[in-house]
Amino acid sequence: MSAVNVVLNETKAPLVTGEELPPRPAPGDRNTHAWLAYVAAVGAVCIMVGVYWDISWHMSVGRDTFWTPAHLLIQSGGLIAGLSSGFVALKCSFWPNERDIGTSVRLWGFRAPLGAWACIWGCFAMLASAPFDNWWHNAYGLDVKIVSPPHTVLALGIFAIMNGALLLSLASQNRASEQTRRQFTVLYTIVGGLVVMNFGIFLAEFSLRFLQHGPVFYQMSAVFYPFALVGIATAARHRRAATTAAAIFMGMMLTMMWIVQLFPARPMLGPIYQPITHFVGMAWPVWLIVPALGIDYARERLAPLKLPSLVQAAALGAVFIVLFAAIQWPWSSFMVLSAWSRNAFFNADNFVYWAQPAYVARNHHFDPAGARFLPSAMQALAIAVVSSWVGMGWGHWMTKVRR
Repeated sequence: MSAVNVVLNETKAPLVTGEELPPRPAPGDRNTHAWLAYVAAVGAVCIMVGVYWDISWHMSVGRDTFWTPAHLLIQSGGLIAGLSSGFVALKCSFWPNERDIGTSVRLWGFRAPLGAWACIWGCFAMLASAPFDNWWHNAYGLDVKIVSPPHTVLALGIFAIMNGALLLSLASQNRASEQTRRQFTVLYTIVGGLVVMNFGIFLAEFSLRFLQHGPVFYQMSAVFYPFALVGIATAARHRRAATTAAAIFMGMMLTMMWIVQLFPARPMLGPIYQPITHFVGMAWPVWLIVPALGIDYARERLAPLKLPSLVQAAALGAVFIVLFAAIQWPWSSFMVLSAWSRNAFFNADNFVYWAQPAYVARNHHFDPAGARFLPSAMQALAIAVVSSWVGMGWGHWMTKVRR
């Protein structure tokens, strides 16, 4: 028996003490609720496609009823993101486990991921804007004003959904292991492209092609685009995040522009000055991919130098303005002056049905304000530097988001 005991003792696995065990991962490090990031991203896509479709509907048909497919798609996107986030909030609040507590923040006694709270608020705002918008149009007329109070509420709700989807994908990226981080980085850059698209649509009235030799176009672009591109690139675990986001923005805008023109439409409201027979697409988007590529390249070269953030922002702002003007100035000349741009591919003849002949003629020459561009160039550069600096701060904050 003693020999048997010796053999058994020799074949037993060696004991492992508590100090030798691998450290237990913290609850926040576990990638829970990752599915919510994908669902919120789907909702964000529905919203942005619906917004483009709705703008095209107004440009081609007019505002006939709330129950248009475009309106329903927008609201469906809000419901997809809001209801799924609400489900996670209820789960984290009433039936939480260790991972739920480690990946959520408390608000008014309830728990949910930070991005989920943004999606919930955005969903409520979007739903509240619907009856408000109907009442507004019934009281004050159809399409009287774009920036109306109900449209402002809707825009704030959409902005919250976009940022909620961005925060959810970002938190999943920051919590993910090396093996799964790439897929969430891709998701994050896709949602980042949707955020840039949201800014691009907001700036549409300042980006008319005959205004693109003037200072206002460059100054307004410098307010939003460097902030978005630099912020997205700073928080991403990807070398070409700004370029990818800009490519998604341009790809979605161009795809929608080409698709909507394939479907018939006719105006339902007067006065009608243009013989619309098909849906009118928005104008060709700005060539944001060129300055975005420059921003990614500049960040890669500046990273080893460990320069102060304001110096980096100055370099990135200058890169944006120089490359943006270098591509947009000649492109707008082609779109305004060349007859080759007046076709379905380049869409330079995309006139709304209420466009009067004087407005059509105005699209074939540049605004006289273009002569003031050079004296205002330094103002646009300064705005781009500040925008890049704020975007860097936003991006650094986002690198810490894990809940």
